[in-house]
Amino acid sequence: MTANETYADWQARMAKVVLPKWIELPNFDLYMDQVLLLINETLQPLGVDPVTAAMINNYVKHKVIMAPIKKKYQIMQLADIIVISLLKPSYPLDQIRQGIDQVTATGYPKRAYDNFITMLTHQLQHPDEPLQVSDQDLGQSLTNAAARLIVDKLRTDELLRLNRRRVSPQQLEK
Repeated sequence: MTANETYADWQARMAKVVLPKWIELPNFDLYMDQVLLLINETLQPLGVDPVTAAMINNYVKHKVIMAPIKKKYQIMQLADIIVISLLKPSYPLDQIRQGIDQVTATGYPKRAYDNFITMLTHQLQHPDEPLQVSDQDLGQSLTNAAARLIVDKLRTDELLRLNRRRVSPQQLEK
């Protein structure tokens, strides 16, 4: 990031972000260090905080994700960790888990995850497009709103960062 970077530069970077669909996630079990590498490389272009082993262990301890089998994580856990990592700055873990459970209650986790990634990618490419909410499909509306929340949080963080570079804090007079 250069000193002359603009909001338009950030928008262009976000429009190029590619997040993995379910089929693109490893279809074999991974150890913790492999999970961390995969998740952090996946989320790095978004500028979100890196995931740590302590965080994942906390997710398991609080039953936000399923426990690994023989210290190995499966595709379902990877998808959950990606979604949790994106929503964690805005919601407590138990509320994220409830949202995931609500969206997957009427459909397969693969379909729900892919739908979320599709919506998030779309909103990264079109951050100013109006949010679509429908009483007819509240699960889809929840997914749309969650994706929008993530994009709005990323946008707000970027605007704060850019503004900080341009505006020097001034001492208030007493």
